[in-house]
Amino acid sequence: MTATVSYAYAVARDADGSLEEALSGLPGVAEAPVHLVRVEHSDDVVVVSPVPERDFQEAALRAHLEDLDWLESVARAHHRVIQALAARTAVLPLRLATVYLDDERVRLMLRVRHEAFASRLTDLAAQVEWGVKIYVEAAAETERPASPPTDAGLSPGRAYLSQRRAQRHAREDAYRGAEQAAERVEAAARAYAVDRVQHRPQQGELARGPGENVINDAYLVPLQQAEDFRADVMQAAEGLPGVRVEVTGPWAPYSFAALAEAEPLKGTTP
Repeated sequence: MTATVSYAYAVARDADGSLEEALSGLPGVAEAPVHLVRVEHSDDVVVVSPVPERDFQEAALRAHLEDLDWLESVARAHHRVIQALAARTAVLPLRLATVYLDDERVRLMLRVRHEAFASRLTDLAAQVEWGVKIYVEAAAETERPASPPTDAGLSPGRAYLSQRRAQRHAREDAYRGAEQAAERVEAAARAYAVDRVQHRPQQGELARGPGENVINDAYLVPLQQAEDFRADVMQAAEGLPGVRVEVTGPWAPYSFAALAEAEPLKGTTP
């Protein structure tokens, strides 16, 4: 029989006792069914599922984190469970690949840290997260321009330099436009958002799509104002050539849920 550990997805509020039934049949990481871990006299629960111990031991996990296919599969399952929770109740997502030796260790963590979790769940109730990214899409300065027209009245060399200069000016204008778009986003957010987290701009494989990501923020917005926030922020790039604003969500409040108290207690991970 394969040894397992308990994978913890989130802390959630189960005020009416309906979560267990609502999550019945929902596959988690490694296609394992999810279930709830409870403590006495509390509406708050931890959502967990059993996963193979061999995949989450320190050395194995370090290797798996370099395997993009494995990592994507775990991330998708993790997100699927949290989104199912967020559709029904207040949820405090835990970090990807948070594991405990068994459900009893999860229960101990919940009992010890109940007050911190309960307070944060109250803060996050009826709130959603929107991601806002701003991109500069002007042609990169290092990009080689197209061959200049022969009838431009300039020598090929001077025409080339002129085109390079125009590209640099367009890029400088786009950066200024991105700053203006960021100011517009912040102005719109002041009318709706209750919190903001500034993430590092995405680069490399994380930066999907055209352009350079220069702003990568998350906003916590009351659910009843979520679509108004989105509509206002989507207008932030209007009239700004070379600038694109991307709004994603609404999500469970991943960026606002992290607590030191959510980390496994010493000695609870494989």
